[in-house]
Amino acid sequence: MKIPKLRAAMPWMALIVLGATGNLLLHRPLHSAESAVSIAPPVIDNPLSAGPWQTAVLAGGCFWGVQAVFEHVHGVKRVVAGYAGGDRSSADYEAVSTGTTGHAESVSITFDPAQISFGQLLNVAFSVAHDPTQLNRQGPDSGSQYRSAVFYADETQKHIAEAYIAQLDHAHAFPRAIVTRLERLRGFYPAEEYHQDYLIRHTTQFYIVVNDLPKIENLQRVFPQLYEATPALYSAR
Repeated sequence: MKIPKLRAAMPWMALIVLGATGNLLLHRPLHSAESAVSIAPPVIDNPLSAGPWQTAVLAGGCFWGVQAVFEHVHGVKRVVAGYAGGDRSSADYEAVSTGTTGHAESVSITFDPAQISFGQLLNVAFSVAHDPTQLNRQGPDSGSQYRSAVFYADETQKHIAEAYIAQLDHAHAFPRAIVTRLERLRGFYPAEEYHQDYLIRHTTQFYIVVNDLPKIENLQRVFPQLYEATPALYSAR
């Protein structure tokens, strides 16, 4: 297994976990998960309707937890952890972790528009997957590679995201303004295989237990109608 690059802006306290083979599986700072919030769904959204599967690319901190959240969402068919916002040539974990490539750790979500809408995915993202008011950080991880972003594929996705952010800010749904960036999707590059389904394969790691498993619990609590107990795993493709 490739060893994850150490975070440049890491707090002094960190956890190192060694696997049975002696490989370094985790070196991330200790911290607590972001709290979930219950917010209104988007007023402007696509209606549920039959049609080809669609894709949403979202960023909101470490992709381990974000991928796991959306793998448990009804109507989601596949979630890929990866990189968006930069060039293909520098879309690898070590380069992206420097915060200098323009990428954000992101997820590409393939979903059935007859079962869930783009706006509902944003509702889940802002409610339980990450805190959209944190600028260039999420929990223990800091840097532009952990920014909150919607990488829109077309003008419809852009319009829904813009309107929803404006709706939430106008309603003061959060104590601070939303800083989520809207960026045109110019390319999505899947992350290395060892990052895919990371939470599912490392449920006892301290970083996962503290930062990411609570997101799954919050999804089930805040969105019981959308929660799927059996995840749509990347590895089941």
